[in-house]
Amino acid sequence: MSTIRVLSWNVNGVRAIHRKGFKKWFLEDKPDILCLQETKATKKQFPPDIRRLDGYHTYFSEAEKKGYSGVATYTRLEPQKVEQGFGIEKFDSEGRILITDFGEFLLFNIYFPNGKMSEERLRYKLAFYDSFLNYADNLKEAGRNIVVCGDLNTAHKEIDLTRPKENEKISGFLPIEREWIDRFLSHGYVDTFREFNQDPDHYSWWSYRTRARERNVGWRLDYFFVNEEFMDKVENSYILPDVMGSDHCPVGIDISLGDGGNSKYLQGI
Repeated sequence: MSTIRVLSWNVNGVRAIHRKGFKKWFLEDKPDILCLQETKATKKQFPPDIRRLDGYHTYFSEAEKKGYSGVATYTRLEPQKVEQGFGIEKFDSEGRILITDFGEFLLFNIYFPNGKMSEERLRYKLAFYDSFLNYADNLKEAGRNIVVCGDLNTAHKEIDLTRPKENEKISGFLPIEREWIDRFLSHGYVDTFREFNQDPDHYSWWSYRTRARERNVGWRLDYFFVNEEFMDKVENSYILPDVMGSDHCPVGIDISLGDGGNSKYLQGI
């Protein structure tokens, strides 16, 4: 058996975080897989010294709109296949989705939409949620194991943000958004962090305003989900609030993998 460490981080601009010591942190932590969201860069705009890193395969999905959205996946494991969307143009064109197939599991690296800007964007967010769930369900029903990570842009329960009452009419904590997470979980998925930690005051995003991070006035917006059948492979799920550089911090998961048919994809571990 092998244990792999998978991290997910909304970096709020890869070029900005690069100037804040991102490469040094990455080389010290050495996760087996690192999923980035909100890179705000095309592949060509990634700083050259982190566009490729020794020992990692790197994949990118970029938005048609410049300086917007974007995800990237660094992995020591060589995937069997990589997809950049759900096959729906209005979602795929925003560069929010990377799906890497590692045989034993499919890894979804997703930057889910923010619904705060307008009613139109809230509808877009909810439609994105539904399309994602349909896509994941079809794969799960076909017998695939699903690991989903990224910035969901919604806090699920009152325990997941500091001031729930003040934010219940704000996108990110609207009843309709929270109900979708309930529905998602009811389809046979697990919020891995809450399987290991039921305590309050654990957040992954803090506003840059009013020293919110210093005071730990935050929201848990970043998640790792797995299908129920895969949960016994999850050894731990955690948040890394001491890692600085973005208004989000990384979240992580440790997964136990078998060495059987997937051994050739575990090179470099």
